[in-house]
Amino acid sequence: MLSRATAEGEPSLLYVMKQVELAVRAELDELARPAGLTALQYTALTVLERHPNLTSAQLARNSFVTAQAMADMVAALQERELIERHRDEQDRRRLVLALTPQGRRLLRRLRDQVAALEDRMLAGLTDHQIMQLRASLLSCRAALSGHLPH
Repeated sequence: MLSRATAEGEPSLLYVMKQVELAVRAELDELARPAGLTALQYTALTVLERHPNLTSAQLARNSFVTAQAMADMVAALQERELIERHRDEQDRRRLVLALTPQGRRLLRRLRDQVAALEDRMLAGLTDHQIMQLRASLLSCRAALSGHLPH
């Protein structure tokens, strides 16, 4: 097994991953700005697209923001009629969030630009390397969340 220690003079993987995250977020901000969105708002909308009917707290966890930041974001997205709040059909006491048709249209409009950003980020990798990168990142996420395979 390779040493996990960073070679002298090389940045740590954590540092490199943070640099990639910040670069992607800056690019997403540029893509989303003409639509009146931030990268974080775009992320929240894509989370709701994949997982409809989340509570605000669940959406915050899945969008990597605090509950307070999500409350402000939900208000802004509701005001623009991109998301709606309604009673959960399984538990009528819970209020959940979902995309509106307008929110779905906005995501469709941005989809090709976001895909082009991902393609640009991965341009130096082969298809096999991309599959390995995805698997490796998913393994890292699982390890940090305590869900290591046995």
